[in-house]
Amino acid sequence: MENTDILVSGAGIAGPALAHWLRRHGFNPTVVERAPAPRPGGQAVDLRGAGRTVIERMGLMERARALCVEQRGIALVDTRGRHSARMPVELFGGEGIVSELEILRGDLADLLRQATDGVEYLYDDTVTALAEDADGVTVHFENAPARRFHLVVGADGLHSAVRRLAFGPEPDHYRPLGGHHCWFTVHDPALARELDGWFLMYNAPGGLVAAARPGRLPGEVKASLAFRSGPLALERGDDAARRRLLADRFAGAGWRVERLVAGMAAADDFAFDSFGQIHLERYSRGRVALLGDAGYSPSPLTGLGTSLALVGAYLLAGELAAAAGDFTTAYARYEELMRPYVTRAQELPPGGVNGYAPDSALMIRLRAASMRWMGRWPLRAVLAAQFAKAGDIALPDYPLPARAA
Repeated sequence: MENTDILVSGAGIAGPALAHWLRRHGFNPTVVERAPAPRPGGQAVDLRGAGRTVIERMGLMERARALCVEQRGIALVDTRGRHSARMPVELFGGEGIVSELEILRGDLADLLRQATDGVEYLYDDTVTALAEDADGVTVHFENAPARRFHLVVGADGLHSAVRRLAFGPEPDHYRPLGGHHCWFTVHDPALARELDGWFLMYNAPGGLVAAARPGRLPGEVKASLAFRSGPLALERGDDAARRRLLADRFAGAGWRVERLVAGMAAADDFAFDSFGQIHLERYSRGRVALLGDAGYSPSPLTGLGTSLALVGAYLLAGELAAAAGDFTTAYARYEELMRPYVTRAQELPPGGVNGYAPDSALMIRLRAASMRWMGRWPLRAVLAAQFAKAGDIALPDYPLPARAA
């Protein structure tokens, strides 16, 4: 391999995971990240199926377990906070809606970054232009000087800058699912005690969903608000307008929503987005490839975004190594292995957004009734198939060069 320099855009989950495997296989990755510094905290993501296998092959499982958030399972609550249905974490072998291995997104990203010793990170920057030729790609950045790379990988999320530059406008590939959601952290010791280790979810008429789950720190609550809707005329980055919209939508919704909305106003990790998926005819174009949400976001409704990111990183780096840097061969093989896994992962749970955010009191009661039956036939078999998708891929073994002494 004459040129091993590879630019990875995005330092969330997929980017550092790819950088780790590229480094292990003898490549020289550089990671660029729009945020000015690593983002701490965040919401809980799960390690399940083949994604868990990748973490094990990285040698990080013991450290990941130490960072996990203890949760008893998920419970639906009524307006008075009473549990109307429960799914304990041990149901479905610890890989149900709430996995036995739940870790804050920021903690997982930090763990992956720590496994990329020697990798250069460019924070507070982003890719603004790509000029590909027969020998490589000239990458222009918003702040850093232009540089040459052999390959470029976009692992920069649902609204990927690399995908826009190499594959075209976002609307060509983004498929909205009919809803929006936000997530943030609040310090509310009373609510944290009320959770009692459960991930509590509350539905209100009008397609409103409020949720709260334990954090890792005392009194910390990881909260989210979601609602059904079509496209919204909001400028990206206008968080003040988004918070006002959410406060208006959830006014008088019941349960502990008023406290969550108050906490949202002061949260410094507030994030807002639509429910949507990315669908592409191919995951690569020329020397540019896409990974994770940038290439095949399944939406949070599936619970499989982390698994797709970790598995995709493992396969992409492994195939580049197997092809000795011949990206044409490697990208084709990556697509061949990843496409069936992605296709199954993007299948939404029964009802999609409508099932997640029912719009009437009757449908809310039916949702609770269906959850109470999830551990029984025939719903158990349906849900088991949904959760099994995370492990529905055979991961190749890629030989690794010996580490330097």
